[in-house]
Amino acid sequence: MALYFATGSASTELSDQDLRKALFDVYESLGTRERVLALPPDFTRFNSRAGQLTCMTYEYFEHRLVDVMPALGTHVPMPDWQLDRMFPRVPKELIREHRWRDDVVTIGEVPVEFGSAVTDKIWNRPWPAQLNKLVWEVGHDLIVSIGQVVPHEVIGMANYNKNIFVGTGGSEGINESHFIGAAYGMERMMGRANTPLRKILNYAQDEFCQKLPLLYVLTVIGTNDSSDLVTRGLFIGDDHECFERAAALSVQVNFTQLEEPLDKVVVYLDPEEFHSTWLGNKSIYRTRMAIADGGELIVLGPEIGTFGEDPEIDRLIRKYGYRTTPEIMEFMDSNEDLKANLSAAAHLIHGSSENRFSITYYPGKLSREEIESVGYQFGDINEGLKKYPVETLQDGWNTSDDGEKFYFISNPALGLWAAKDRL
Repeated sequence: MALYFATGSASTELSDQDLRKALFDVYESLGTRERVLALPPDFTRFNSRAGQLTCMTYEYFEHRLVDVMPALGTHVPMPDWQLDRMFPRVPKELIREHRWRDDVVTIGEVPVEFGSAVTDKIWNRPWPAQLNKLVWEVGHDLIVSIGQVVPHEVIGMANYNKNIFVGTGGSEGINESHFIGAAYGMERMMGRANTPLRKILNYAQDEFCQKLPLLYVLTVIGTNDSSDLVTRGLFIGDDHECFERAAALSVQVNFTQLEEPLDKVVVYLDPEEFHSTWLGNKSIYRTRMAIADGGELIVLGPEIGTFGEDPEIDRLIRKYGYRTTPEIMEFMDSNEDLKANLSAAAHLIHGSSENRFSITYYPGKLSREEIESVGYQFGDINEGLKKYPVETLQDGWNTSDDGEKFYFISNPALGLWAAKDRL
């Protein structure tokens, strides 16, 4: 096992040429590979630079790149316009759809004793390590997992083997992984690399995946003084050090620590990236540790038109709503449909403020009745964009025309915000 390439700092700015050279040098060092599988994220991680890196991978291997499967997890398949935007130089005939309910195989189980020990006895069942059959059974001689390391609500820091076991995993493994994170507590994990769920995934990788020729290509993305996205780091390897180095840099780049809790936070959900509360609730996950008790979160979502990415999960969100953890746990005890969809239950817990601060959604395509039925307050999107003209706001502190001071975040997927007294 090896770390083939590692570079980056809080001030580094890597160009596309830098990324291409590093990637090509590593590929050349690996020797000839004839059947390559690429596992990039889907469009919800458009800013990860994974699209460019996937295109570069095709540029290097050409016909030897035989499969490209976006690691959807439970997200909907990418339509053509997203494929064209994210992977413009990758032939469509190479794209494979991850069907997380059907095309998976269980390759092993993490023992109950291990899971119980690392979760402080919160999870007392074996965890099923599941993969898409294309990853496990087809016989590629290189599997390139591409993505961004950034603070994450389910596992602490996103990507690495999460892209394998969740991004290309099955319903049972995904559901249980999300619930483990929710039950353990997202505020105990976000911004940390060595979390209980990560230990479980590391165990599965170390014990069950030795036959897989995995290579991780991990980016760290930040913003410069002009608020433009820049690549701060690139890490390529097949071992835990690759992830740990990327995670350490991401904490420097993506974790904003504030001197005091914030009374009012306004978050913008880019219309191209966010269409559901399943995704848009990053506005809640990533800011909750920064918001004061009794504070207010405003979520501006011009294209928010549904709750779940999946019809069944959408139904469950509408049925139960974003309630407090005790309420969701009670719903689970008495309702088989929620008990059978633990990722939905976890999402409902994640999306609740636990009655600690208010959440007002300004959706472009959901009604007042729909928003209020799941436990949020409703705002009119046109009025919201008029009061908070996002094109003129800067990330961080702003003051409205009527003198109101608020903290603005233009993309919650890019970081984590926390008041120092909540760390």
